Amino acid sequence: MAHDYFGFSLVRSNARMNNGTVALANPADISVIVIYFLVVLAVGVWAMVRTNRSTVGGFFLAGRSMVWWPIGASLFASNIGSGHFVGIAGTAAAAGIAIGGFEWNALIVVVILGWLFVPIYIKAGVVTMPEYLKKRFGGQRIRIYLSVLSLFLYVFTKISADMFSGAIFINQALGLNIYLAVVMLLLITALYTVTGGLAAVIYTDTLQTIIMVVGSFILMGFAFNEVGGYENFQRRYMEAIPKIRTNISEECYEPRADSFHIFRDAVTGDLPWPGLVFGLTIQATWYWCTDQVIVQRCLSAKNLSHVKGGCILCGYLKLLPMFLMVFPGMISRILYTDVVACVDPDECLKHCGASVGCTNIAYPKLVVDLMPNGLRGLMLSVMLASLMSSLTSIFNSASTLFTMDIYTKVRRSASEKELMIAGRVFILVLIGVSIAWIPVVQSAQSGQLFDYIQSITSYLTPPIAAVFMLGMFCKRVNESGAFYGLLIGLLIGLSRMITEFVYGTGSCVNPSSCPTIICGVHYLYFSILLFVVSCIIILGISLMTKPIDDKHLSAEEKAELEKKLTDTTEEPLWRNIVNANALILLCVAVFCHGFFG
Repeated sequence: MAHDYFGFSLVRSNARMNNGTVALANPADISVIVIYFLVVLAVGVWAMVRTNRSTVGGFFLAGRSMVWWPIGASLFASNIGSGHFVGIAGTAAAAGIAIGGFEWNALIVVVILGWLFVPIYIKAGVVTMPEYLKKRFGGQRIRIYLSVLSLFLYVFTKISADMFSGAIFINQALGLNIYLAVVMLLLITALYTVTGGLAAVIYTDTLQTIIMVVGSFILMGFAFNEVGGYENFQRRYMEAIPKIRTNISEECYEPRADSFHIFRDAVTGDLPWPGLVFGLTIQATWYWCTDQVIVQRCLSAKNLSHVKGGCILCGYLKLLPMFLMVFPGMISRILYTDVVACVDPDECLKHCGASVGCTNIAYPKLVVDLMPNGLRGLMLSVMLASLMSSLTSIFNSASTLFTMDIYTKVRRSASEKELMIAGRVFILVLIGVSIAWIPVVQSAQSGQLFDYIQSITSYLTPPIAAVFMLGMFCKRVNESGAFYGLLIGLLIGLSRMITEFVYGTGSCVNPSSCPTIICGVHYLYFSILLFVVSCIIILGISLMTKPIDDKHLSAEEKAELEKKLTDTTEEPLWRNIVNANALILLCVAVFCHGFFG
């Protein structure tokens, strides 16, 4: 059997592929894709021309001039990469709607971001998150440690997941050489990131958010039309069982009895409800409130009301993935049961080249097989948009971390121009590392891409969330406690992660042989335990060592700092509007969890 560079079988169940033709090789689809790229590049050039990119604030924070709607759209687009389309739809095809709870958890956390965390960052006058920890605790080791760890996380989870999911989609839809396609995407992505800075990223994110939402709504309509409405969808999903299941346990191929519930049993559930409520919130606090990619967009706002407005818009947009990704992924299982829900390793290998399962192709297959010409090209544009949007955000924020937190320590007298050049060169280096990472992504594949992303996040990020939360709300925490809490927490998380890599995560048909004492704890529960242990270490060491001395700015220093900061004053009318919308968003979050719980 022939395989491409990613190990995916070149044998297609789709008749077009079996005939040797490419699904998107028609004038309508190609025209849509070409127009899309031209428009995106035009928006990037427009942003480049209108924004001052000659200073650090202009390049990395868009001159602190952004208003609420592009901020909200950029927050959403930065979060929703192609890994979401492939990963969430794939997990939904395998296990039902519970994965949608990961998206709805953000409705609460984005309010915490805009109302608690960002005002503190603004008053601290920081550009990066490690810079905040430097100002809070003093010393350089925490700042450098967090910068290096953040860059590691970008490559290991964000870039790898997006490139892997993008490769799956391109392989299913285009049949192109994977390396060539990925290199082309990375180069185009880097073009307007390197030239335009954050303003170009935010404005192109706004355009791509519109494309993603419109295209996904169209596909959702086609999908529900195929299954005959919501009631038929519920019934047919529970009947979607593959034909070939030789001597395999029923639990490996039958849809879960709780497929249409978010909150699942605390012991037997694949996503247990305590983990979803508490463990996921810890991860979400790290991601939404302390991650450079997200916070950097908020720091680009012209004032605090626009920060909050952007967070609210992002929250409303985060309602959509349940309907635009989760439900279509489940419908894909209904329409292509023997392919998407395959359980026999040989059958799965034939359909998608992965013996552990083919749920990751649920969304791409729906697009390629269901959409008519032209609209299929639009949906490819959606996937390219989400991939490029996520990568641009990562490249720009990683460049900021490297330039402000690492390069300035090596070249203390570097000029503004030198910092700009260093940031742009680092983006190119990151692209090279990303391309070299492609074979590693293949070997790291498990049955469900989104579970891979979330598990790695659970092993590495709880100590970071603990340090930020205690650093902000507990004055007694000092540098020693924070540093050793980060270090010991990281070692604990790495011990679990490396052990899983050595033994493999396995599948329902071929379970992993990893010792239960290490791998038997669900990754969301592990996140809770690691967070608690990190907090105990941070507080314990802080209480045993000398507290940080109070330091106050002089009136002159304070006045000079305020000139550089985003305005934190709010007009009463806009303050009331954003506060009211925050309450509405929280009520919607409670309703959604209750309705689908």
